[in-house]
Amino acid sequence: MRAPAAHVRSARRAAEAPLKNAHGHTLDLLGEAIVAGQFLPGGSIPPEPALCERFGVSRTVIREAVKSLSAKGLLTTGPKVGTRVLPSDQWNWFDPDVVAWQSKAGLTRDFLREMQEVRRVLEPAAVRMAAERATAKDIAEIEAAYAGMKDAIEQGGDYVKYDLQFHQGLLRACHNRMVVQMSKTLGALLRTSFEISTARPFGPASSLPLHRAVLDAVIARAPQRAEKASLVLIDGAREDIEEVLASRRKLPSLAAPAVRLRGRKLKITE
Repeated sequence: MRAPAAHVRSARRAAEAPLKNAHGHTLDLLGEAIVAGQFLPGGSIPPEPALCERFGVSRTVIREAVKSLSAKGLLTTGPKVGTRVLPSDQWNWFDPDVVAWQSKAGLTRDFLREMQEVRRVLEPAAVRMAAERATAKDIAEIEAAYAGMKDAIEQGGDYVKYDLQFHQGLLRACHNRMVVQMSKTLGALLRTSFEISTARPFGPASSLPLHRAVLDAVIARAPQRAEKASLVLIDGAREDIEEVLASRRKLPSLAAPAVRLRGRKLKITE
């Protein structure tokens, strides 16, 4: 019997990956399949031989992937019950891999709103700390990201790339290791938010002064002003997202390249 086309593609993708990356590649494929609902909560995943055939890897690679997915809260194993998929509320949503898999599978409205709420709690506090702790190197990196955003608006280019660098630079500048780790999880949300804002007419141009206000407050070592400016920026992004959700338009896919601006040939007043 011929394997389904999806299985053939999965095996081909796994076979094309370098041997040393077989575990990570298989982990991604199996994780994406679980998050996409190909294996339902409470149900068992296919036996090892079937997974070996599906992904084109050895039993050792499958076992290691299952161990990793169990550590991330997606699977549970036990005698007589086999390996079963756990409900999504037991998954580790602070694991960057889990967030990335959900983003590829499709961003649900509940997921997007929950992540936006987490961002509103975390990022302003981190920006406040950045205003107190940022080094000259930190500020230079954030300035460079801001310059990239401005240039993308005026000349065209990858605005989302620099927007992400700007915000993650702020999170690193707070010099709190836990926040820096959480910034990896927030990356998917940030990119989604930026993709939505970028798709709106003059969205990037209108938000650029808000970014400048955050950066200026950090440079001025003004924690309260930096926190307030960050909230204004985040709430603007939230309004963009809510407008898209209300319209029922298709959400951006993180599996596709970021949208590039064409350039409006306008000068931004700072």
